[in-house]
Amino acid sequence: MLGWPRVRVALLASTVIGLIASPSFVLPFYVVVSRAVVVGFAALLAFGLFERWPARLPRWFARWVLQVLAIVLAIPLGVYLAYWLTTGGHPQLGAVSGRWQGYIELTVTGILFAPWIAVGALVRQRDTFAREQETAFALERSELARRALDARFRLLQAQVEPHFLFNTLANVQALVEAGAPQAAKVLKSLIAYLRAALPQLHETVTTLDQELELVRAYLELMQMRMPDRLIFEMRVDATLLKLQCPPMTVLTLVENAVRHGIDPSETGGTIVIEVRLESSRCLASVTDTGVGLNVTGRGLGTGLASLRERLQLAFGAEAQLALSEVVPHGVRAEVSFPARKTQP
Repeated sequence: MLGWPRVRVALLASTVIGLIASPSFVLPFYVVVSRAVVVGFAALLAFGLFERWPARLPRWFARWVLQVLAIVLAIPLGVYLAYWLTTGGHPQLGAVSGRWQGYIELTVTGILFAPWIAVGALVRQRDTFAREQETAFALERSELARRALDARFRLLQAQVEPHFLFNTLANVQALVEAGAPQAAKVLKSLIAYLRAALPQLHETVTTLDQELELVRAYLELMQMRMPDRLIFEMRVDATLLKLQCPPMTVLTLVENAVRHGIDPSETGGTIVIEVRLESSRCLASVTDTGVGLNVTGRGLGTGLASLRERLQLAFGAEAQLALSEVVPHGVRAEVSFPARKTQP
C-alpha cells in the first residue's frame, strides 16, 4: 500500500500541485507545499486501503470506482488534517481571515487532480500486472515445455533400451541354442557390458568418451559371436572425447550396421567408426561394408528413427542424421550436431 513507487508519485505530484497553487496564497510556499503533501498522502492511503478492503465486492461494482470515490471523500479530510498540522492544532477555518477560502481552493484542486492521478496509476498498474502475468505464463509454458521435452526424451530412451537389449539377448540365445562353446564367454561379456551400459541409458547427456567405450564393448561382444565375419576400426580425434553426446547415439548407428549390414552378409564385413570436428560441429559416422541399402531395404527403422528424434530433442534443427550408399556395397550413417563441451 505504501510502496516506494507510490510514495514517490504522491510526493512528486503533491509538491508540483503545491508549487502551482502557492501564488494564490499569502502564506510562504513551503507551508502550501506541506499542506499539499499531507493531502497527497491522505489520498494515497485511501487508494491503498480500498485496493484490498473489502475483500469481495458485488460483481456490478468495480473496485477502481470505489478507490476513486474514496479519494474524492478523503481529500476534504486530508485538507483539514493539513490545516490542523500546520496551525498547531487550531485550524479555525471560519475565524481566521482567508483560511476558509484557502481550504476550499486546496480541496477543489485536490479533487480535480487526485482522481486523475489515481486513474493513471490504475492503468499503469493494470499494464504492469498484465506484463507480469504474461511473463509468468511464458515461464510456466516454458517449464511445461521443458518437462514435456524431458518426458519425451525419457520415453524415447525407454524405447531404445528394450530394442537394444532384446537384440543383444537374441544373439546370446542363438549361441546357446546352437550349443556354441563360446556362449558362456559371450554371456559373461554381455553381463559386464550391461553393467557399464545400463547406468548411461538413463542419462540425458554423456560424453563421446563414454559413448565410444560402450561402442567398443558392444563391437567386441559382437566380434566374439562372429569372429570370422566382423572387423571394426575406430578413428577418433582425441580432442573431442569430452564433447557432449546424447546417450546411445553412435551405439545406435553401430548396432544398425551390425544388424542390417554385417549380419545378413555371408562374408560379413568391416565397420569403421569415425569422429571428427568440422566447422564447430561434431561429425560421427559409421560405415559398414555389409549388404547395403538396396538388398535389405534399409532405412530409418525403429532405432534410427528414435535416434533422429532424440537428436532433435537435444539439439533441435542443429542436429542431422543421414544415410548414404557406399560403393561397391555397404552403408554410411552419419550424425552431425554442435560441438559442446560438458560442464565441469
